[in-house]
Amino acid sequence: MRARTKRRAMSRARKPDWLKMRPPSGERFTDIKQSLRDRNLNTVCEEANCPNLGECWSGRNGPGTATFMLMGDRCSRGCNFCDVETGGMDPLDPDEPERVAEAVADIGLDYVVLTSVDRDDLSDQGAGHFAETIREIKRRDSDILVECLIPDFRGEERLVRQIIDAEPDVLAHNVETVDRLQWPVRDRRAGYEQSLSVLRQADRESDLYTKTSLMLGVGEYAHEVYQTLSDLRQIGVDVVTLGQYLQPSRSHLEVSEYVHPDAFETWRQVAEEELGFLYCASGPMVRSSYRAGELFVEAVRRGEDVADARERARSA
Repeated sequence: MRARTKRRAMSRARKPDWLKMRPPSGERFTDIKQSLRDRNLNTVCEEANCPNLGECWSGRNGPGTATFMLMGDRCSRGCNFCDVETGGMDPLDPDEPERVAEAVADIGLDYVVLTSVDRDDLSDQGAGHFAETIREIKRRDSDILVECLIPDFRGEERLVRQIIDAEPDVLAHNVETVDRLQWPVRDRRAGYEQSLSVLRQADRESDLYTKTSLMLGVGEYAHEVYQTLSDLRQIGVDVVTLGQYLQPSRSHLEVSEYVHPDAFETWRQVAEEELGFLYCASGPMVRSSYRAGELFVEAVRRGEDVADARERARSA
């Protein structure tokens, strides 16, 4: 009882100074938001209340980026960390892939991140719709780099293969947390081994860059984080991001700990220097779709060596 009271008090405690964020603003931010509203498009930036929304959309170190969320703003799953609403999904909009491609051209992006809600209600869980959006963007401009942050598709290889066959440049899927905490952090239909199988397949069947993300501060132990990073590197994951979990509301999972920036820096060094990840973005405000990580992938995809690409991303 005493430990539970302590965790509850910590989750409601005042956030430390390193978690303070600036409100989004600027002409480019306004233009991007208007372009998305004109086409009735969703972004995970808004739906998940990402703390970096203003920085990424404003594009202070490049053309800016936005993470488009496909297949609606309601999810078939109910993860306890996520602010996206559950249930009541609408039928797929067949025009959405084209409207996303139009928005990419209008905004002027050269690196696009696509993600989606889970759609367990659909026969192909939305894999075909996701793949069509990739193709529509590439059809208009083959030089645009497309990163896909995909669901696990319940581990069905034929559905993951649809995404691979659409030829994105980066395939990302998030394990979110360590093995022990998959529940209660994630929906019970998700799972550690299931997520690893998606990333393993992408590495085995393609030359795509693979990427995943971990939240810290949900009750994990250091040895569990190390084990997770080791597991991910062993199956060929290239890029990993680590960030602080922040409780979206009191009905969501409570914060167990506000992890100090120094600890995040230590994990970055472990990931890159000891375990051999090509790149690790690690910090309290880092999220799975994070501008610095995208700058790294863009640089190496366009021919820079890893050291120079890391430096470019760090400077951002």
